[in-house]
Amino acid sequence: MVEGHVFIATSLDGFVARPDHRLDWLMKQQTEGEDHGYDAFMEGVDGIVMGRGSFETVLGFDAWPYDKQVIVMSRSLDQNDIPEGLRSKVRFSKAEPAELMSSLESEGWSRAYIDGGRLVQSFLREGLISDLILSVAPVLIGDGIRLFGQLDRDIDLDLMKQTAFNSGLLQTHYRIRHN
Repeated sequence: MVEGHVFIATSLDGFVARPDHRLDWLMKQQTEGEDHGYDAFMEGVDGIVMGRGSFETVLGFDAWPYDKQVIVMSRSLDQNDIPEGLRSKVRFSKAEPAELMSSLESEGWSRAYIDGGRLVQSFLREGLISDLILSVAPVLIGDGIRLFGQLDRDIDLDLMKQTAFNSGLLQTHYRIRHN
């Protein structure tokens, strides 16, 4: 099965985005000159699986940030919602997480970057995440989309690495303990 990997930033109070999916609080962080390992992480994945909200947020960026294939999980969007210039890089899926991971395996994927708060939650609930790299920004935003939601069981984690940056950002890398 394809392994799901998470590399995501949260506010100190646990939000990955504002309620309207804006990331303005994250973009204000002064982290110039700090290597948080994102490029190395991206080199180790075959592609990105993201939710609709994350996709719509990324579409608002000045430039498309991904060189790898992006799968957007959405029940409401279809191929006509992809801008012309991205049609070779993005596709939509209405599949359930396990079904999607199985189909990605048949396409030769072994490692998928899972991005987006609600999507990470659904993949965690189904046991499809192998590890989490969480970058906690030193800001409280008070409301938004939480990274973690309700679970039907505990998910045990092993701390692999922890790094504090001069900007105040704290990054932790956890491996999911699959019992």
